[in-house]
Amino acid sequence: MTGVERTFEEDEIIVSKTDTKGRITYANKVFQRVAQYTESELLGKAHSIVRHPGMPRCVFRYLWMTIEAKKEIFAYVINRCKSGDHYWVFAHVTPTLDHHGRIVGYHSSRRKPARDAIATAEKVYGELLKVEQRHRTPREQWEASLPVMVQFLEQQGMSYDEWVFSLALNNKGARARAA
Repeated sequence: MTGVERTFEEDEIIVSKTDTKGRITYANKVFQRVAQYTESELLGKAHSIVRHPGMPRCVFRYLWMTIEAKKEIFAYVINRCKSGDHYWVFAHVTPTLDHHGRIVGYHSSRRKPARDAIATAEKVYGELLKVEQRHRTPREQWEASLPVMVQFLEQQGMSYDEWVFSLALNNKGARARAA
């Protein structure tokens, strides 16, 4: 990781689509530019190609549980560029359904997040990562950190969606105590 943050404009939207296994089927030009990949480098690859190690696995587990239940989700996500740089997004992920109501893929639109929201998310994610680092496998990591995330949300008196929106709507961020 380079420690260099890349950004994009307020009016730009990073868009990608994946199949049901999370393989990229569409990546718009903004995604390609910010993540520093060509379209051919992205298409057919797992979306985790941009997974940043600073992103807690439990947040992704919660995201997948939500979209697999045919619900939309909003999340703050830090991604890794091809060069090792990183970028933050405010993501909106939805399942794509066929005419029978079956999931046939996923669609993600990402906007530029508020700086204060990122600062709050970093604090909470940092605490979750501390829990995950005590475990070896990805499954053990999210299994250990997911209850910590739930406990944090209970302390805040919010659901995950409410917490995310509190960051989006309040540039001062939510009252983030250590998880």
